[in-house]
Amino acid sequence: MQSWKRTMWILWFGVLFCSSSYTMSVPFLPLFLYDLGVDKSSVNLWAGVVHSSAFLVGAIMAPLWGMLADKFGKRKMVIRAGLSLAIIYALIAFVQTPWQLVGVRMMHGFVGGFVPASMSIVAMIAPKEKLGWSLGMMQAGTMTGGILGPLFGGLLAEAFGMRRSFIVAAVIIFAAALAVIFWVKEDRSGETSAKAKDKQPVTYRMAFRNRTLIYLLLILVVFQLSLNMIQPLLSLHIADLQGGEKGAVLSAGLVLSLIGIAGIIASPIWGRLGEKKGHYRILILCLLSAGTVVCVQYFVEALWLFAFVQFVFGLFMAGIVPIINTLMVQNTDEQFRGRSFGLTASANQFGSMLGPLLGGVLGLFLGIHSIFVATGVIMAATGILVWTKRSRNRTVVRS
Repeated sequence: MQSWKRTMWILWFGVLFCSSSYTMSVPFLPLFLYDLGVDKSSVNLWAGVVHSSAFLVGAIMAPLWGMLADKFGKRKMVIRAGLSLAIIYALIAFVQTPWQLVGVRMMHGFVGGFVPASMSIVAMIAPKEKLGWSLGMMQAGTMTGGILGPLFGGLLAEAFGMRRSFIVAAVIIFAAALAVIFWVKEDRSGETSAKAKDKQPVTYRMAFRNRTLIYLLLILVVFQLSLNMIQPLLSLHIADLQGGEKGAVLSAGLVLSLIGIAGIIASPIWGRLGEKKGHYRILILCLLSAGTVVCVQYFVEALWLFAFVQFVFGLFMAGIVPIINTLMVQNTDEQFRGRSFGLTASANQFGSMLGPLLGGVLGLFLGIHSIFVATGVIMAATGILVWTKRSRNRTVVRS
């Protein structure tokens, strides 16, 4: 096996472990709030605050971790994030109040960065003609973790309680960090020679001069905002659909896993289609389709039908982030790669911070079905805006 592909597969398992440790704990935090004494009338707002707190800090820290990745090595940032997250997940098991949970989630946002640093390594080592496929496979790795995490977390929570599932999540991310420590080597000789040839300092000012990068980051912010408007409320909505909280953690785990299964199937396919048909064309298709499918959930009242629609949504959602990552890599300098993935992570975190807050506030005044419609409209509108901009650019070029 080629060395770049071997490294990619090790990191693939790393992001799988990272994603599974996340999804076996964080999606169930709204239900965990009941154990901490939060009443049903305010749980939607608390769920939004708990989710957003990590993303607020993460949005601030991600560019710093990206800069340090370029300076000291991306592998070191992966290891730092993995070991730190293991401690954070273990701490969640011991919180006693909602505010303590918010504090631990803020620490979670502070130390994050495992997946973007891993993506940055793969983007650096993959051959140009395999870039779309390799980033699609990495996204599929996170989706695979998205399957295993909710299933495993739901089963553990039902059998032993949610607190013990947080401890298991800590062990899993610790194992991912160990895998990187022992089996991933980072060759930085190419980076060093490139820096020697180009004396221009690599700073974040380069990002503000790159209009395409800014444009892609804005798309990512809006997508994550719309996606995370509904994410913190999903487990609560599933409990309502099945008629009670008993067994809701396991049911939520099964439904959330379907999104991950869809992602595994679709992510590599979207990557290949992007290379053949054009990445922007596939991005527009995924945004429009995902938005339409989310709107359909306004009419869904049965749990089995909700699960099916979530699976279809996962098929289209799976193409959006890897395509944006591929376009970002194609439009940035290699020396800026760590920072660009740091900015991508920051955009993800910023949108993920605003989304739960907006969804939580809307949840106080509107039903969850209306939030589904708002989510879908934002996604579809983003697709239309990208389509309009591309059409306008082609018209200018022709004239």
